[in-house]
Amino acid sequence: MMSNTFVSVVICARNEARNLPYVLPHIPDWVDEIIIVDGHSTDDTIGVTKRYCHRATIFTQEKTGKGEALLMGMRKAAGEIIVALDADGETPPEEIGNFVQPLLNGYDFAKGSRLTGKRPARMSTLRWFGNKVLAYTCNVLFFTRFNDVCSGYNAFKKEKALALDLSYGISEQGCSLEQQMIVRAKKSGLKIIEIPHTSHGRISGTSAIQGLIPTIRQGFRDWFIIFGERFRG
Repeated sequence: MMSNTFVSVVICARNEARNLPYVLPHIPDWVDEIIIVDGHSTDDTIGVTKRYCHRATIFTQEKTGKGEALLMGMRKAAGEIIVALDADGETPPEEIGNFVQPLLNGYDFAKGSRLTGKRPARMSTLRWFGNKVLAYTCNVLFFTRFNDVCSGYNAFKKEKALALDLSYGISEQGCSLEQQMIVRAKKSGLKIIEIPHTSHGRISGTSAIQGLIPTIRQGFRDWFIIFGERFRG
């Protein structure tokens, strides 16, 4: 990846000490900046980050929730292009170039998709169905043709993303910032491309949203974010 454009990677991490060794060493050398936003981890997330990625800059999250952490990382990043990468290993760092290249070619937003093919092996039927419903809702309301609006793998131009005035309706406990960013980018006329990426699920541990009721609750929260944005000026 040869470019004069400064690229930052932002990773939101809370108790991901077991997964980060499979993520951090695989971030390409051409990435200019790596930012870790630690969500008040009680394990050795910070120590592992320092051991496996000496060039990473670590910030402690001011509030709670992935949405708030991602927004904080976006504001702290120095890059013209920001790549949001999951800490659990579900979003392979080796594929970062697939997201950055379209932005260098004129796109404003490269959003990831785990669902352009068959259901990922480690994604439950409930999550797969919920993701399909959310993508369908987005497509109907915003005239898009997306396969997935919940992937944590996204790249975007920092200036244009922050101009979307993100955070409206984002609960401190929620993680609906990706959905809000996508639909606001569409409403603002930004050039968006969907990028398929490999997804084998988290490497170890359990998701912060675990169990039937929390999964359904988060699904409805995401749906209301998408639906609400359709009628918000």
